[in-house]
Amino acid sequence: MFELDSEFELRVSSFAGVTMRIRWLGHSAFLLATSDGTSIITDPYVSGSFDGDVNYGPIHEAADAVTVSHHHQDHDGVSGLPGRPKVIEGKGSHKVGSVSIAGVETFHDENQGAGRGRNTVFVFEAEGLRLCHCGDLGHVLTAGQAAAIGRVDVLLVPVGGKFTVDAAAARKVATQLAARVTIPMHYKTEKLGFDIAGIDSFVRDRADVKRVGAAEVEVSPDKLPPEPEVWVLEHAL
Repeated sequence: MFELDSEFELRVSSFAGVTMRIRWLGHSAFLLATSDGTSIITDPYVSGSFDGDVNYGPIHEAADAVTVSHHHQDHDGVSGLPGRPKVIEGKGSHKVGSVSIAGVETFHDENQGAGRGRNTVFVFEAEGLRLCHCGDLGHVLTAGQAAAIGRVDVLLVPVGGKFTVDAAAARKVATQLAARVTIPMHYKTEKLGFDIAGIDSFVRDRADVKRVGAAEVEVSPDKLPPEPEVWVLEHAL
């Protein structure tokens, strides 16, 4: 197991002019919050779904909006969220507070959706940052899809394989999008009983991996790493 990088810890904790807070709740669910208070939750799971295999705790965080990449219980737990967040799904352009959101149509498998259906990749843009949440992307991007997504500062990508891209394909996606920071998601943990790979297959033998040691990071454009890095978060729930 890799160790926490002390220089990285200092860099993350001393950001000036913070513009976006990224908190990994668990699985593919993140809470994104901008400096003006706009907040969005991505792909909320139903706690206890799939006969208890999704064992991350209930999501109690309130948000202005929620994005849903596809309608499976580990990604579409909208009804369990507090309040009445705006629900965003499918391709197209959206606006929530200070955040512009674009949905790009992809697939949940390598056969044009024949196996598991369609999947929406969402691109969030606010205050000079572009963040991409891949949902349950099941294939390496086509040239057209990569162009539609565009430049990416922070990439949230599944790495567990079987139901999504695996570690090797996730690396290819990060390269396609020239991601400055890649944050892995949708992999096996002590809270997830799915028969998929854990994080080791994605980070093994890589010198660019930094273990954050927390569920949350704060990012601003001037504090992105000069070379691509992988940031591994701890799940909050």
